[in-house]
Amino acid sequence: MYAGYFGLTQLPFSIAPDPRYLFMSERHREALAHLLYGVEGGGGFVLLSGEIGAGKTTICRCFLEQIPAHCNVAYIFNPKLTVAELLRTVCVEFHIPVPQEGSAPVTLKTYIDQLNEHLLRSHAAGQHNVLIIDEAQNLTPHVLEQLRLLTNLETSERKLLQIILIGQPELRQLLAQPELEQLAQRVIARFHLGALDEGETRQYVQHRMAVAGLQGPLPFSEAALRRVHLLTRGVPRRINLLCDRALLGAYASRIPRVERAVVDKAASEVFETADTVSPANSTPRVKRRVGSLLLGALGGAVSAAAVIGLWLPQLSRDQPPVPSPAAAAPEAPAGDTAASSRGTTPGEPAGEPAQQATEVAAAAPAPTLGLPPADALLRSETAGLRVLGSVWGHPLRDDDPCASAARWELQCYRTTRMTLNGLQQMDRPAVLQLHLPGQAMGWVVLTAMATDGATLHTGEQSWKVPLTALADTWRGEYATLWRTPPDQKDRPSATRWDPGVGWLAEQLQTLQTRGQVPADASDAQARIRAFQRTQGLQGDGLAGPMTLMLLNRAAGVDEPRLAPTAP
Repeated sequence: MYAGYFGLTQLPFSIAPDPRYLFMSERHREALAHLLYGVEGGGGFVLLSGEIGAGKTTICRCFLEQIPAHCNVAYIFNPKLTVAELLRTVCVEFHIPVPQEGSAPVTLKTYIDQLNEHLLRSHAAGQHNVLIIDEAQNLTPHVLEQLRLLTNLETSERKLLQIILIGQPELRQLLAQPELEQLAQRVIARFHLGALDEGETRQYVQHRMAVAGLQGPLPFSEAALRRVHLLTRGVPRRINLLCDRALLGAYASRIPRVERAVVDKAASEVFETADTVSPANSTPRVKRRVGSLLLGALGGAVSAAAVIGLWLPQLSRDQPPVPSPAAAAPEAPAGDTAASSRGTTPGEPAGEPAQQATEVAAAAPAPTLGLPPADALLRSETAGLRVLGSVWGHPLRDDDPCASAARWELQCYRTTRMTLNGLQQMDRPAVLQLHLPGQAMGWVVLTAMATDGATLHTGEQSWKVPLTALADTWRGEYATLWRTPPDQKDRPSATRWDPGVGWLAEQLQTLQTRGQVPADASDAQARIRAFQRTQGLQGDGLAGPMTLMLLNRAAGVDEPRLAPTAP
């Protein structure tokens, strides 16, 4: 679209991890050096962590292009696997044949024995073996312990398997758990990739424009570049989203360069909030963003959809949960300190909702391809919330499920302006309203989602639906459950939740320590605003439901998540 207008040969701000566009800031060079050092470092673990969108995967791709020829590489990009699945995947990636003995299933010992033989043969031939696991924060402690055991095979000089773990800041917290101390002691190099500063943000924009073919001056004013850094907090993926939309806006307006006003307008469309969109035009804009995502998914490039402006909208000031029409939701039980700190109901085992969600999904029949028929849809949102309650492991059988949910310290949240990208960012099961051809209407529960489709449930049946079909029949109606902060006993209100005290203050401080909230956010109000901006929300400083749902996710509160779609 705008490439020719600005004298470019290609679009400069795709969010695909293209190594040609890797901007080697000082910290990026350090990160790459740590990976290259790890290959020759005698085995063990190398840890690379970083913020979402900081460029970890791009650095990994660049590392793969520079890895020495004598290294055999196994790359795993989806680590949500069991021990057996992980070992099988490692063998497949290393091209290790695994013998099958009759009809009996292959045992873990068989996988490990074959892998050990391969490592010894490779070492004898002068080769090194490197296992790279991306998104490693999704590994369970049990799987990580098995990875540690794989590094036990060694010679007098070095270990025979080098493992590189790449993940979000939660990975560092995971490895700090006492049960993983032995693994943590085997980390020979670790590096955390932070965001870019203002000067590096400018250099980053210049670099990508130059790679895309820019010959003349940079088509961004100084004020626009400062605004880009402020709005994106120096996170490369967010810079890509904002700059792409700003260039498109300048092209549409036929102006020669991007000014601050163009950046602000682009931000209102890419990181859209209710305050920047009037009710009259909100629905068409949501539909355009949904259509953009589908074009990207169908073309095999979801990034193309993201840069056109598909971001999670936030209702005005994180609108409070919808109370019962008859009465406000009852007061949540206080609970004991230990249970509250885990986000669980007193006496309830930690991890139960997520576990039961897995059991519900496993017990359901294999999903049918295509949209559910009209007669299979749930007849009310209330029915959908009851099914959603079973995913959380709690019966919501009252006439008002939201009032029933409050007994479990859960709250309902509703909006009519959710997007497909929002579903992925929220990463939680939810009730969706479908509008089938012929005016048929009904409700389903979303339990899984990936770039190729989504899995919908009605409690007894399930369907795997392409994103194209979901967008054609879903208009943004969304309802979900979320866990109330453990020290909040009163009926929730966005104006009452004070980010300066209690659980909220502790979580914001922890996120700042991890680098997920900028270090220059000096007080509680600044921290909540900074966190909101990193999530694409309006930085109003009010800890409302949507902000708290994303904070729960970042803090690891025990809530069900969306699973990958079934094969």
